[in-house]
Amino acid sequence: MKLKVQTLDAKGKGDIELSDDVFGIEPRADILHRVVTWQLEKARGTARGARERSDVARTGKKFGNQKGGGTARHGNRRSPIFVGGGKAHGPRVRDFNPSLNKKIRALGLKMALSSKAKAGTLIVMENLSVKDGKTKALAGSWGKLGFGKTALVIDGDAVETSFAHASSNLVGVNVMPAAGANVYDILKHETLVLTRAAVEKLEARFNG
Repeated sequence: MKLKVQTLDAKGKGDIELSDDVFGIEPRADILHRVVTWQLEKARGTARGARERSDVARTGKKFGNQKGGGTARHGNRRSPIFVGGGKAHGPRVRDFNPSLNKKIRALGLKMALSSKAKAGTLIVMENLSVKDGKTKALAGSWGKLGFGKTALVIDGDAVETSFAHASSNLVGVNVMPAAGANVYDILKHETLVLTRAAVEKLEARFNG
């Protein structure tokens, strides 16, 4: 698959050959759903567990006579009605760390990339260098490129510093290095923007 390489000033920089094994797979909704669900569940936090009646260390001995004491017939001090007793129906620690096969995760990422390529919302840039790292300069060229309302920009080992500074004030533009590429973020954004370095990193990730 071939795509035109662009620059921030809307000039062409030739073509790039994309691997069909990474960008040319037919997407499957069930695989993408499994990976996105796994990602969201991994991100969930759990409540801090409270100590219930069976967890507190207090005496279980009956502390008064059954009759004649003038008080209620209590059994032990672990009861929730006493200070220091266990909490009744307290929050419990829950496990939100489901497992998902590595091959399925890798296949999901390939399909997410392929879905953007198939839909025509994948754009490859030569680089992300912005003069003086100014938001105004980037905003002017960004509108001409027609990247839509939301765009995920993925660079190589690290995001170009000037672009990171300039894009930090642009609404709907998120950036990350190639190592952070994931299915949820790719599908959530209208446009996926990759640099040449990002394409190389992603293809090497699956081929090596």
